[in-house]
Amino acid sequence: MTPSVVLPSTLLLTLLLATGLVFFLRASSKDRTMAMVVSSYRPSLQVLRDLDHWLAARGWHVVLTHPERRHLVYEGHVAASVPLALLLAFLGCSGGAALGLVMVQMLPNSGPSWPLALGLVGVTAAPVYLRRAQRQEQLDLRLLTPDQVVPSRLVMRVHRDELLAMEAELGKTLQLQLTPCTTAVSFE
Repeated sequence: MTPSVVLPSTLLLTLLLATGLVFFLRASSKDRTMAMVVSSYRPSLQVLRDLDHWLAARGWHVVLTHPERRHLVYEGHVAASVPLALLLAFLGCSGGAALGLVMVQMLPNSGPSWPLALGLVGVTAAPVYLRRAQRQEQLDLRLLTPDQVVPSRLVMRVHRDELLAMEAELGKTLQLQLTPCTTAVSFE
């Protein structure tokens, strides 16, 4: 490749990497709430009791109850991942420094401060992620079947990671089956 093509193509690739980092930051704090029907061959009161204990152990607490509608609302704090924040700081810093090095080569009279300045700007990816990823979330739970009917069925609306954790930790002991909720269930 000729030198006149190398710098613009390197600049383009570096800008594409920076764009990828921005979209990764947006996706890491995106709302991933979903509703699932949870079925079990255990009585619904036993399933609710065990779910309540499991949720309490994970930091969720009941903030609202509607016994007449068989509806519970839990609230919990979702923490950001510190290792991911450190990775984003490293990627932002090294990506910013790489962009600065390309800028120094393309604009030789601009001075050598580009890599340092853009590297420091790239470090801001970590605080942006930490601020956007930490939030209060709600878990809605609505019992669909009467108390002693087996199989028991309930609908949960929560972040998909909580559903996956619940299925992994309680799936076998409570004989849980999770299926996407295809009908409109009112949580209000």
